[in-house]
Amino acid sequence: MGQRFVACDREQSFLMPPDVREWLPERHLAWFVIDAVAEMDLEAFYAAYRVDGRSRPPYDPAMMVALLLYAYARGIRSSRVIERACEEDVAFRVLAAQQRPDHATIARFVERHQEAIAGLFGEVLSLCARSGLAKVGVIAVDGTKVQANASRNENLDYEQLAREILEEAKAVDAAEDELYGQARGDELPPEFATAQGRRGWLREAKQRLEAERAANPQPVSRGRPKRLREAKRRLEEELWSEVRANQAYEAYRARGRMKDGRRFGRPPDPFQPPGTPDGRINVTDPDSRVVKGLRGFIQGYNAQAVTNEHQVVIAAEVMTAAPDFGHLEPMLDAAQRELLAAGVTETPGVLLADAGYWHQRQMERIVDRGIPVLIPPDASKRRGARPGWDGGLYAFMRRVLAAEHGGGLYRQRQPHCDSAVAQLLPSRRAAPNRREATPERVAATTALARLRDHHGGRSAWWAPFSEDITPSAR
Repeated sequence: MGQRFVACDREQSFLMPPDVREWLPERHLAWFVIDAVAEMDLEAFYAAYRVDGRSRPPYDPAMMVALLLYAYARGIRSSRVIERACEEDVAFRVLAAQQRPDHATIARFVERHQEAIAGLFGEVLSLCARSGLAKVGVIAVDGTKVQANASRNENLDYEQLAREILEEAKAVDAAEDELYGQARGDELPPEFATAQGRRGWLREAKQRLEAERAANPQPVSRGRPKRLREAKRRLEEELWSEVRANQAYEAYRARGRMKDGRRFGRPPDPFQPPGTPDGRINVTDPDSRVVKGLRGFIQGYNAQAVTNEHQVVIAAEVMTAAPDFGHLEPMLDAAQRELLAAGVTETPGVLLADAGYWHQRQMERIVDRGIPVLIPPDASKRRGARPGWDGGLYAFMRRVLAAEHGGGLYRQRQPHCDSAVAQLLPSRRAAPNRREATPERVAATTALARLRDHHGGRSAWWAPFSEDITPSAR
């Protein structure tokens, strides 16, 4: 019996390892992502690499794009987790073609191709349009507040920034005085007087440094002094813009006439810009602002999204203005630009939004474009009408929403928009930094999941596009 087992083991040792593609079910999301990437125009990725054969060849951009899209669709953003999954997860190994890009390569790819990756949203939206998922009979706008990767305690004004920079400079000078005394500090020590001594000291220093790094493999944090100087520079730019704008306004008033030729009335109250910027800026993430969320104020952003009846995100933007007021028309314009780029020329049938988007002038302009707007004048938590919001468009909108047809249309907003926004941000883990991963990246992965669910699998996905490509050919 023992010999039989040995013979069996020897026989198995000569067999080729199994194909990892056979371990994935036919309707797995990874196959769908691979097929979707094959339909996308990735010229922007390939154009960034040289074609003269020099240097080490990069990983195939199509493979990297598929790997990132699948990871984002799974809610994974960490490049280190993606690297580990390329070794441990069958789906990731299939997507990476048994290659194992390290986390530094993945992070550099994301940083290098930020604009191109954001442009993938348009490609996915085009696929949705070809599958009939980009219908615009009913579209909805909604927003949510996103916590930034920054603390509210790091919002500093100009004087605090300058004081901290000066205190840091004094502390550095005091430490150097204590360390070097009257010396300048960059003089060569005696053991560096000879070439042999320099080589020996450098060799020992390198060994000590490698031992320290091996014992304590911590990532190097970004320096706070650079962040302080960048925040100070931004505040100074804001003050400079304010001074220039005030000078232009004073010159305009000094002419004594408006643009239409009418004369001004009494002289305006003089305005003197401050000597130092009076604003505040976050040192950790200068792009973020203090916004009011559902549970109080947070340091973050206001993320906006436009969805249709299939819960496909048509457009997504990140704002720093906390209120939703004023974002209705810009988000509609962004949605129509994305739809036009995807080949959808239909005019939206109706636009839905909650009471926070009520902007009468924008609503009138949208209606003039042939798009009906349904927005309640009063928030759902308010009891009764807002003071002074009676008659005119307010009363008309209340009557429309109270009717069976208007009320039925507006009730579609919550399942269509709130569900998509919930998947777009919290569950898909949107990037905490505005410069990191734009919401288009997360919206693209959400649309891919919707597209796959719509077709019900890989084989059905290929039917509308090609008769020659079948799942077995992949």
